[in-house]
Amino acid sequence: MAGISKKTVHDIFQNMEYGPSSTSFATAQSWLEKHSRTLGFFTDGKFSCPAERQSHNVTDSNAEVVCSIVCANDQDVASVASSASAGYKTWSDLSCYQRAKVLHRLAGVLQIHTQCVSEVCELSQSSTSPAALIRLAQYYASWAQLRDTLLPEWNPRGVVAVVVSDDCTVYSLMLKVLPALAMGNAVIVVPGGTTSLPALLLAQLFMEAGIPAGVLNVVTGSESSLGVKVAQNPHVNYLTYSGCKKTGEALAKASAGCGVPMTFSFLLSSVCPFIIFDSADLDSAVDGVIEMAFKKKKDCRWVLCVQESVCDSVVSRLRLRMAGMKCVPLASDMDRSLIDTAVQGAQQQGATLIQSCSPPPAGNLYPPTVLCGLAPSCDSVVSPPPGPVVPLISFRSSAEGVTVGNHSPHGQAASIWTEDLTLALESAKSLSVGSVWVNCHSVVDPALPLCGRRESGNCTDGGREGLYQFLRPSLSPSLTHSTPSSINYDVFGSAASKCLIPEGFDPSSVPRFYSQLVGGQLRKADSGCSRSVLGPGGVVLAHCPDGGRKDVRNAVEAAIKVQPGWMKKSPATRSQSLYSLAGILEKKKRDIATSIHTQTGVALEEADKEVELSIYRLSEWAARCDKEQGGIPFLPQTGSALLTPEAIGVVGVVLPSYKQILSLVSLMGAAVAMGNAVVMVPSEKYPLPALEFIQVLQASDIPGGLVSIITGGRDQLTQALANHSVIQSIWYWGSKEGCQFLQYSCACPLKRLWLHYEEEEKEEEGGKIWMSSNPSLQEELWRKAVVWKCVWIPTA
Repeated sequence: MAGISKKTVHDIFQNMEYGPSSTSFATAQSWLEKHSRTLGFFTDGKFSCPAERQSHNVTDSNAEVVCSIVCANDQDVASVASSASAGYKTWSDLSCYQRAKVLHRLAGVLQIHTQCVSEVCELSQSSTSPAALIRLAQYYASWAQLRDTLLPEWNPRGVVAVVVSDDCTVYSLMLKVLPALAMGNAVIVVPGGTTSLPALLLAQLFMEAGIPAGVLNVVTGSESSLGVKVAQNPHVNYLTYSGCKKTGEALAKASAGCGVPMTFSFLLSSVCPFIIFDSADLDSAVDGVIEMAFKKKKDCRWVLCVQESVCDSVVSRLRLRMAGMKCVPLASDMDRSLIDTAVQGAQQQGATLIQSCSPPPAGNLYPPTVLCGLAPSCDSVVSPPPGPVVPLISFRSSAEGVTVGNHSPHGQAASIWTEDLTLALESAKSLSVGSVWVNCHSVVDPALPLCGRRESGNCTDGGREGLYQFLRPSLSPSLTHSTPSSINYDVFGSAASKCLIPEGFDPSSVPRFYSQLVGGQLRKADSGCSRSVLGPGGVVLAHCPDGGRKDVRNAVEAAIKVQPGWMKKSPATRSQSLYSLAGILEKKKRDIATSIHTQTGVALEEADKEVELSIYRLSEWAARCDKEQGGIPFLPQTGSALLTPEAIGVVGVVLPSYKQILSLVSLMGAAVAMGNAVVMVPSEKYPLPALEFIQVLQASDIPGGLVSIITGGRDQLTQALANHSVIQSIWYWGSKEGCQFLQYSCACPLKRLWLHYEEEEKEEEGGKIWMSSNPSLQEELWRKAVVWKCVWIPTA
């Protein structure tokens, strides 16, 4: 017939053209028309469009206005937070079964309205598979049913704020919203530009599923400034962020000191390695590169790492597959400028280009591009440009491939391609990332967690492990809301230590001079200074080193040398070392108890009881070393997955002033049992028990440098811990100002924080917490000491 194209399958395959779009958006347009194309925020179970508010336009991929969104002000945020607080009381009073029924109904509602959800997401340039959202709702409905059975002694946090950046996906948003609701929290969503419309639609569908009014709220506006306003509201108990790093850092610094725990997932800013070994099926690997690298919107930025022996073969296959491919739309004109700058810089450094066609002179379109022949230190490798541009570097051996894969400061994910299963598993274990995909990429399921490392994030989303960020142990104190203090972050912790000159001198009682433990050795402070330690009556009991930044640096340098070897030891070996440590502590319990009694003035019987419990706690951690394991979760798709807990690395701990030995061994035991090294700062007021404990450590077979104990000013040492890039996590008991400083400074470089206002905890209550045998407290300690790794292994 005339006018009909006679292209063969071979022609279409060679050309790789996109077919015509069949999306009409009729259902989405109808939904928008019902709201007069002006949407406000969603609160108390209904849409609200207050008058005299600023608004911003939502545009589609053709830059045409879809609708306008109302921007909330301070009054609106207060109203939404109040509604969420009331909704939390209603929602938390329901049984687990009743909450599960609502989420199960949500899965059914999503199935009914699949077309509308899909079209609204597509219109907003945030396309997400409705099937993936249905799977999320079904998975977390089951967890809502099982919360009290499988997670006893854990309580919901209250009102949770979920903030996402402009370019975040709807799936990433719902990966935080649904588990928060399943655990009994109320949620305030602060969506980005591309997720505003889908978030409002989903909020309406939640109401159709029967969720009580006020449990899920959506407040729209500029996500960075609006997120700060939400965090500062006294009704909000927890804030979690997902999106780009720049916006997340601004949010963290602006919200520091509000008394709200915050976690961050910087998936969109992460740089991930795509590693092709010489044992890979090269055709499948190149197909994976095409699918991964040249999509319209990528979840993260990739670097292609190819073994030298097959690099030419991979490049030739890429040239063949990329020939004739169309230009890919960019998110903005700014992305085009970044790409042009990166490509020009790479060419100046000797890179050769593989492009499907010549780039247009201007506009927001760019052809699929591979930058070949780059060095790992090139700007385009360290920070790849946005859009369909992928840098390619080569490596020689398999070990070098893993080293190159760990070269990035990020640690979100990696994709490795090889037909050698042994090589795949060894490489997956050695890569410092949260997810490893073997012969595949970008596969996700809510049953397995997404756990960022280093600059990719400090929280865990998905799986059972991701539920704990929305829960807290029933006995664990939480941060309380406060007004941020006026702190000069540049000079925090830099004040000189107060010099104490004792009144009079008793020659019959010369104070003892203690040394601190740094790198497995007894040392004075690097500065040579010391400080006096006072007893209950103001008498000088001893002198201890006045440690500082250089002492922390020396301790960390020793830790990073010994920690990898300690982590590779079998759990049984670590267990025996901790049992040995507990045995030595038992032999010296009288000396330790006397030190507690002399320093704090507590009764000797009470001090004995604390040491006895410390021995038990160390033995408990020794017993748990080889009991805490991952598993092989059941997945809805073909293939297998491995889930394993891993050590964080180097942990900094600022200890509380009460139960000095019990808190020390509880925190140290949790960190060391899981394979971490630890730098500990004893109580500034009561350092002697920790200094006496150094003798116990030296008599044990714990490797020297794995545990360091540094005394001195709390603020000075906190500042040194926060500013050291190697330390991955800080556990802090101290002042509000110290907590605020850590929240501000640990946004870059990003660290995992566990903060406590020691000033607000009465010593009796704090002591009871450490003396408690509640299993949820031990579970919390263990989970603070590990990160998670998922390894996906597909099967035919």
